[in-house]
Amino acid sequence: MPTLPRNYSGSILFNALFYGTTFILCFLYLPLLLLPRKQFLNCVRFYLWLVYGLEKYILGLDYEVRGAHHLPKQGAYIVAAKHQSQYETFKLHFLFPDPAIVLKKELIAIPLFGWYLKKTDVIAIDRSTPDAAIQSIQDGARRMQEQGRQIVIFPQGTRVAPEQTSQERPYKIGIARIQEATNLPIIPLAMNAGIFWPKRGFFKSRGKVIFEFLEPIAPGMDRSLLMKTLDEQIESKSKALMAEALSSRKMDSGFAAG
Repeated sequence: MPTLPRNYSGSILFNALFYGTTFILCFLYLPLLLLPRKQFLNCVRFYLWLVYGLEKYILGLDYEVRGAHHLPKQGAYIVAAKHQSQYETFKLHFLFPDPAIVLKKELIAIPLFGWYLKKTDVIAIDRSTPDAAIQSIQDGARRMQEQGRQIVIFPQGTRVAPEQTSQERPYKIGIARIQEATNLPIIPLAMNAGIFWPKRGFFKSRGKVIFEFLEPIAPGMDRSLLMKTLDEQIESKSKALMAEALSSRKMDSGFAAG
């Protein structure tokens, strides 16, 4: 897959400020762990706004949201999101009122980082056995449903580079288990973040990341059909969004050359 030109000077400055700010706030935020969760989330959003400012004004990277009308106005629902980079994880608290992120339990054990994750109240999957994994993900989903929160899961289970296919990184059954446990709609979320902010890479690109919500999938669909539908819809739309970004950059370069 073609790539976008990297913003080398902007990336160097951005990374220095981003990692420096994150390191400092990791320690300054420690007393804030004593706050009630909702107040702590305001502090989290302040940090995320700082990161967004660095992205926008130093890196030259912004974002756009499409299909927001597909999101329920209130209450709990499930979001099945493409996961291409670190970028989208910084935007979840902008995209949703109070997201509950599904992640592996091991992340909670990381000093500092894990403490903050635990404070935001995530769904931590116990992967010691398949049965334990299913139980923990369903119990967590029911708990978030009772709280009226948005359950965000990356169905492929890891960051997937733009050139990787869903055959290489298949969609996992956990998303179906969550819907079966909660009877909530699933809103697929496609994106093109990976071509701007690579899965593994110091240098990023200027441009605009697109997040696009697709039509909700109501509960009751056959499990195998659900997995096939999610795969086809998220993958095809994400590919289209990546092609759009590459085409837009090519047109901009053409105008500049002309």
